[in-house]
Amino acid sequence: MEQQTRSDGGGTILPVHECWDLLKSVALGRLVTCVDGRPEIFPVNFVAQHRTVLFRTAEGTKLSSTAINNHVVFEADDHNVAEGWSVIVKGVARSLRTDEELEEAERAQVLPWTAAEKSHYVRVLPELVTGRRFRFGPPPLAADGERAE
Repeated sequence: MEQQTRSDGGGTILPVHECWDLLKSVALGRLVTCVDGRPEIFPVNFVAQHRTVLFRTAEGTKLSSTAINNHVVFEADDHNVAEGWSVIVKGVARSLRTDEELEEAERAQVLPWTAAEKSHYVRVLPELVTGRRFRFGPPPLAADGERAE
């Protein structure tokens, strides 16, 4: 069984299986790619399917940038009043083209949030998945009763 470990910043480093469970619990994330040699970030609605990130997009910057520089970063997070979490997926983006790939993507039911035609599917194949959970509140007391700096 994978263990959670504390990080120096007080957050908990999450095991990969929990990262995927958390990704399955939300529908909005951020895709980071490179456009004209500069980082660019795009909000995307997505589905975690078969330990990959799947999203739909229209023709345009997002689609062309993932084709030109297919090494991407994807991040999703969530929080409540007591805690928050963040999961980062670093990987390779691939536009889906074959009938089999498109049929599998359709089964995921990634529904567009806007009226724009989003007929292209992109799948991020992970190379590295990391996640952290953070508990909100004051820093813990040190052994002498003082707050840690």
